[in-house]
Amino acid sequence: MRNKFLIYSILMVFGFTFYACSLDESPKDQIPEEEAYKSPTLIYLNTVASLYTEIGAGGGGSGLGGTDRGIYDLNTFTSDEAMLPTRGGDWDDGGLWRDLFQHQWGVNNSLVQGSWDYLYRVIGKTNQSLDKIQQLIEADPENMFLPIYQAEVKSLRAMYYYYLLDMYGRVPIVESSSAKIADVKQSSRSEVFNFVKKELEEAIPLLNAANSSKKGEYYGRMTKPVAYFLMARLALNSQVYADDDWSDAAPSGSATFNVDGTDMNAWEATIAYSDKITEMGYELESEFSNNFSVTNENSKENIFVIPMDPTNYNARMMYLIRSRHYEHGKAYNQDGWNGAAATKEALAIFRKGKVDPRMEKTYFMGKVMGPDGNFIKNGKVDLEYKPDAITIDLSGATDEKTAGARMAKYETDPIAQAGGQLMHNDYVLFRYADVILMKAEALVRSGQSGDAELKKVRSRVGAGERDATLQNLLDERLLEFAWEGVRRQDLLRFDRYHTPITDRPESGRFRTVFPIPGEVLSLNTNLSQNPGY
Repeated sequence: MRNKFLIYSILMVFGFTFYACSLDESPKDQIPEEEAYKSPTLIYLNTVASLYTEIGAGGGGSGLGGTDRGIYDLNTFTSDEAMLPTRGGDWDDGGLWRDLFQHQWGVNNSLVQGSWDYLYRVIGKTNQSLDKIQQLIEADPENMFLPIYQAEVKSLRAMYYYYLLDMYGRVPIVESSSAKIADVKQSSRSEVFNFVKKELEEAIPLLNAANSSKKGEYYGRMTKPVAYFLMARLALNSQVYADDDWSDAAPSGSATFNVDGTDMNAWEATIAYSDKITEMGYELESEFSNNFSVTNENSKENIFVIPMDPTNYNARMMYLIRSRHYEHGKAYNQDGWNGAAATKEALAIFRKGKVDPRMEKTYFMGKVMGPDGNFIKNGKVDLEYKPDAITIDLSGATDEKTAGARMAKYETDPIAQAGGQLMHNDYVLFRYADVILMKAEALVRSGQSGDAELKKVRSRVGAGERDATLQNLLDERLLEFAWEGVRRQDLLRFDRYHTPITDRPESGRFRTVFPIPGEVLSLNTNLSQNPGY
């Protein structure tokens, strides 16, 4: 028993209590064990449904998006997209946010540790579910529902390993809740990549084809299009993920995928999986902002979301309130934490040539109108955001509290609760515009033209035509996906993550993954630190 306990202490996987969801039956912790798995619905509730409460979160450090001090922050504030500048006594936190932006995080960084804890905690829960499903299969091999439930949980676990692969690289692959400490070994990055790829490929045939961004039985669940999206991402980033020499060279496309019985290189596979999603009926919304509106469950473009509803779910969205000025929040009777802002580098991309039409839908800049149609006041003057006054430490600056363009991507929900954190807008994780741009990039990297795909995304917002060069595609991904937590991954794939930007010292090429947390290494001597730490 001691080994079984230690395995989860080492991986920081703790707490296997399953939480209630919206199904009618009582959850497992409220009924006898022998009653918990008597029907397909009860089996689903107690082995699958409860896992989805982990994708969104009600507090910092957890969740795949919407909350602070976790995965989103590591992927956003270590890039050239945005920063959390120190504003006098606000946002200092012992230099935490400056360290992220300047690539000075260490092995004991709280966000690095917390994200690792969260990812492995959920993996631990998926392992417990899979162990139970396997027991049920062995007891009832003719049960047609169990393999489907198993595939859904395996694909969910694969998604969490995908985040570990992307952020930490060399991590342990643990597939059972009964694994012993001596068996917890570190896998190479390519081994983790191949594991995620295999698990998704095996699960896809059994996954439902439903659009999980729509309300209904599959709302917020792992379905076939979500898995296809992850496979396209794996293929596009394959050389980065499968690079055991840690050279972080630009991807070559040489990795092999088998799609419907046909061997393909990475670019061909990216295109094939992108086309599969297109064939399932996804299309661009006519209005860019519809994807982030209060009623965005109606979007034709969103592929995978975290369902949000102040009454039915506890998942929170903190990014709007974290970015906006105190008075901006008050105007809506909500909070404002006066923090996150766009970098000058990001704004320069929006201003390149003719100002991109998405700029005003992405950032609050200049004077800001309140819900009553009047300019919001900051004391006796109008509140005015100064986008070009931004720097990583604004302490003592004239525009200390007003510097920086602020997040405007999600529509403000006027009846949101908890100071604006519990809103009706679903949080968007994957959407179809990304599919189109992944295909465009794969075409260009394989020596073909991606102009038609790039034109689709740009014409939707009324932006002029551009050739689909790699530089233009990298720029386009910022224009389209600013504030969506993908910039770090994009910069890595284009071999640009190590490039110094304003206020950031040269940090070396090794900071392309985060370190294995120091506390984890101290508990498990089987693991070694990532290069450069």
